[in-house]
Amino acid sequence: MAWRNYLQDHPGPLGWAWEATAWVLRRARPWLERVGLERASRWLLPVETALKKPLFDCQACGQCVLHYTGMTCPMTCPKQLRNGPCGGVRANGHCEVYPERPCVWVQALTRIERTPYAAEKHRLNPPVDWRLEGMASWATHALERDQIPTGSETLVRYATERWEEVANEAR
Repeated sequence: MAWRNYLQDHPGPLGWAWEATAWVLRRARPWLERVGLERASRWLLPVETALKKPLFDCQACGQCVLHYTGMTCPMTCPKQLRNGPCGGVRANGHCEVYPERPCVWVQALTRIERTPYAAEKHRLNPPVDWRLEGMASWATHALERDQIPTGSETLVRYATERWEEVANEAR
């Protein structure tokens, strides 16, 4: 869809929309905690899907990282890679699996430079928690269930030697 690509290539309004959504979610957290993740998700998912499916081809993973990936959904990658392109990206920037499509990660890394979240391009996203699939990512985000670090990590990690500096810049 041409309009989807145009909007993602000019993500200013999308960044503003995310900031507004995050603001609402912070204020809704007490209510979301009271009703619980599953019920809140049932109520929020139809609205979220109606907005995010046409805009981002949302795959309803329950752990949205759009603002860390240049408003480009990494779950649309045929390999569902969440931390960057695979080794098979073609020289023209197209997908190894579907050569007629641009690589999702080439697009994401280009687009993130046009957002306030450019430092997040080095962020290492945790693996998908498939138990959250089909839940509203707005609910999982507000209840801090979407970015749980794996293993003994307590902080978000960045793929750079200066990851602590990058993490501080992002905060």
